[in-house]
Amino acid sequence: MPLPKAELHLHIEGTLEPETAFALAARNGVTLPYADTDALREAYRFTDLRSFLDLYYALMDVLRTEQDFTDLADAYLARAAAQGVRHAEIFFDPQAHLKRGVDLGTVVEGLWRALSRSEQNHGISTQLILCFLRDESAASALETLRAAEPYLDRITGVGLDSAEVGHPPAKFREVFRAAAGLGLRRVAHAGEEGPPQYITEALDVLGVERIDHGLRCMEDPALVDRLVRERIPLTVCPLSNVRLRTVASLAGHPLPAMLDAGLVCTVNSDDPAYFGGYAGDNFDAVRDTLGLTEEQLRELARNSFRAAFLEHDEERRQRCLAEVEAYTFP
Repeated sequence: MPLPKAELHLHIEGTLEPETAFALAARNGVTLPYADTDALREAYRFTDLRSFLDLYYALMDVLRTEQDFTDLADAYLARAAAQGVRHAEIFFDPQAHLKRGVDLGTVVEGLWRALSRSEQNHGISTQLILCFLRDESAASALETLRAAEPYLDRITGVGLDSAEVGHPPAKFREVFRAAAGLGLRRVAHAGEEGPPQYITEALDVLGVERIDHGLRCMEDPALVDRLVRERIPLTVCPLSNVRLRTVASLAGHPLPAMLDAGLVCTVNSDDPAYFGGYAGDNFDAVRDTLGLTEEQLRELARNSFRAAFLEHDEERRQRCLAEVEAYTFP
């Protein structure tokens, strides 16, 4: 039985396993430029974030119908449940689908069909976070938010993802202000490839409540002090950091130093089909390679539930935290 945990940094499009990609391609009459699943897996060798994103967006072409998005989410939830996930806050990238001619309603309704029955089918509570692509324009982000307004009963928050360098958080000041006005929670990728000041901007300009990644905060001691003092959660994705060469090796990952500094870290899978592991695999990897203690692993799990947007269901949060405390490591 795996350690109970919440997953707070998960791109649903990044759960597209090669087998699923080929199955959906066949169903929708899409020809993939790979001979078979082995050839596609071989393509999952990236030199940086940009090389990953190029493949990530290309493979999205197999996602066409509501059923495709339902099947994608159900497959993720089954894998996540098997790895101890009790609550998942799931990112999706509507602009990437809209530019392919896939209607926002197709995406949301398809995902919601799986998410609305996630507790019944998988024992996982879920929330949906709409992410803006930072390498698209701020006007496009605002247009996407307006298009999403009919679906806000199904969307908990907004996020900011995609290529970070050269696209500072302040670019999206207005859309995040609008999202706040609509009562949406706010998160943003910052300090993955971008500099520490992007983290500060995300907090001060966008008003985010969590920082996705945030590794480069360690380059700025004053920022670390602030993050510790304000208890700002960081959704760290260790296997992703290695695959995208944000860190040279897992053995050199700053997670232990981040925990020692008192940062509120969580461990998540990011794009697990591409990066070699789901939430539980990431926990296993940091335990085995970084030598994290049982208490450190338990703290990561505690942090995940404390950082979750579960204010509407404090009973569930406390129940999950009690599970973490009661957990016996094998």
